[in-house]
Amino acid sequence: TFFSRRHRTRVTMAGLLTMPGISLQGSFAGLQLRRGPAPAARVSAAPAFHVVAKKKWEKQELNQNGNPVRVSMHVKTNDKVVVIAGVDKGKVTTVVELFTKSGEILCKDVNIKTKHVKPKGEGETGQIIQREFPIAHSNVMHWSEEKKVRSRIGHKVEGGKKVRFLKKTGEVLAN
Repeated sequence: TFFSRRHRTRVTMAGLLTMPGISLQGSFAGLQLRRGPAPAARVSAAPAFHVVAKKKWEKQELNQNGNPVRVSMHVKTNDKVVVIAGVDKGKVTTVVELFTKSGEILCKDVNIKTKHVKPKGEGETGQIIQREFPIAHSNVMHWSEEKKVRSRIGHKVEGGKKVRFLKKTGEVLAN
């Protein structure tokens, strides 16, 4: 008996082919196709998001169009924030980059790790570099430089434009 994982088939020594739900019987001159019992159908609501594997251990949600679901964040680039969780708790920094697919942000001089880089070309040597790595956007809050306090963010309309402001101080943020 030989098995094919790709087609989920089994070929026996007599030359007969069997698949789940379908079997072939008889000699090669007069093959008959006989269907087995159909598997029971599952009835469930279709999920709103599809999940696709980026790596074996990482899954990413997809919307109806097959694009990654973006995480809406309360911070933008160049916002002044304070880290409220983790090793760098209490550090005031600025947002350098947003990663909306994973919900993470890159902040200046926060979450610095040592990375060992292999040499790429012939004659090059490897390097040990220190660089910033992303942190979750929920681990930061906006920072008021004037009052030296952290605050949540709000939205209001000023002069026909929607602006962001700090709820504690009323300070309007630059968009």
